[in-house]
Amino acid sequence: MNETFYHNLPNGVQIVHRKTSSPVVYVGIMVGAGTRHELPNENGMAHYIEHCVFKGTEHYTARQIINHIEGIGGEINAYTTKEETTFYAATLRNHFRTTLHLLADMVLHPTFNKRETDKEVTVILDEIESYNDSPSELIYDDFENMIFEGSSLAMPILGTKKTLRRISKSPDIALNWMKTHYRPERMVLFVLGNISTQQVISTAEKELGNISSTASATSAASAASAASANTRTFHRHTHQTHIMLGSHAYPIGHPKQLTMYLLNNILGGSSMSSRLYLSLREKHGLVYNIDSQAVPLSDTGYWNIYLACEPQHKDQCLELCHKELHKLCETTLTTAQLQRALRQLEGQMAISAENQENNALAMAKQMLYYHHAPAWQETLAKVKEITPTQLQDVANEVYAPDKIYVLLYD
Repeated sequence: MNETFYHNLPNGVQIVHRKTSSPVVYVGIMVGAGTRHELPNENGMAHYIEHCVFKGTEHYTARQIINHIEGIGGEINAYTTKEETTFYAATLRNHFRTTLHLLADMVLHPTFNKRETDKEVTVILDEIESYNDSPSELIYDDFENMIFEGSSLAMPILGTKKTLRRISKSPDIALNWMKTHYRPERMVLFVLGNISTQQVISTAEKELGNISSTASATSAASAASAASANTRTFHRHTHQTHIMLGSHAYPIGHPKQLTMYLLNNILGGSSMSSRLYLSLREKHGLVYNIDSQAVPLSDTGYWNIYLACEPQHKDQCLELCHKELHKLCETTLTTAQLQRALRQLEGQMAISAENQENNALAMAKQMLYYHHAPAWQETLAKVKEITPTQLQDVANEVYAPDKIYVLLYD
């Protein structure tokens, strides 16, 4: 099965539906509105909205929303990123219409009842404090602030205590922001499951077909870059030294994005045979865990390496990281090394594809930015065309020592 179907509603809402043999249906709405669309005095707005649409709509109370889904054995969730906000649910196929109706009502008709949202602000403030107590998470925010200084991409997704108190003063503040940014042309309805495409389209027309653009949407702010790479040290009360290093990379859809994807997997991907893991963990025993990631955004991107170590080992860890980066820049992979990396990546992609929730969310994001949602096999076929020389060229572009930022929690 696993056929993918596409359809656009007249108002601009994109629909992607992938048929599977599973009786479980994943359905959701992804909106191209996140932290980078906020002004500094409304930082945290996208995440605040993500929380507060669960607190009641024109047709359902907060308790009814939860009971509506859990009463049919389903699960509902949401998340916010720098560029998207996503609401989705998993349910049995015979409850698809009911589930999409609820999700659409949350996205289109929230009320932001002040008594309920005030309680949720307290929850978010607690989430911020919890985040501040977790250096392994907080360092990602501080690193993005460092490399995207001067851009809305530098702002934290959760916002600040000051901005949260401001945006929660009146329901109109959040409702007006939604009118501006929750526009049909920025929405993707995604469905993964064993139901007919015609059922998906007819239900979508009923629930989402009447959305109209009522305000001028502001475009995402351009991603400013700091003038030059540098090193910053924050003194925090942590037993270990937390380190992140990285730099700018390619945006979504860039011709070299997949090359960067493969290169990152070789450097510090999820396997225990990544170069960083073999060096810092297996050979030298300096860290419990180390990984790297490549993060493409709509008009920019970045890569990073994260590790935590004993303070006396921080210089050696940094030296070993730079050594592995230098190797990828200076030494071309052999054919055997490349084929091994490709086999490893193929296995990882196949295993990841067994997670239907991840498939549904990935499909939505592909649709939002590419207007197309290729299956993992199609992506793998393109990755297999990458040559050792192309990998080395990209390594020299993104791993150049003079471009690297280093952040330490010491």
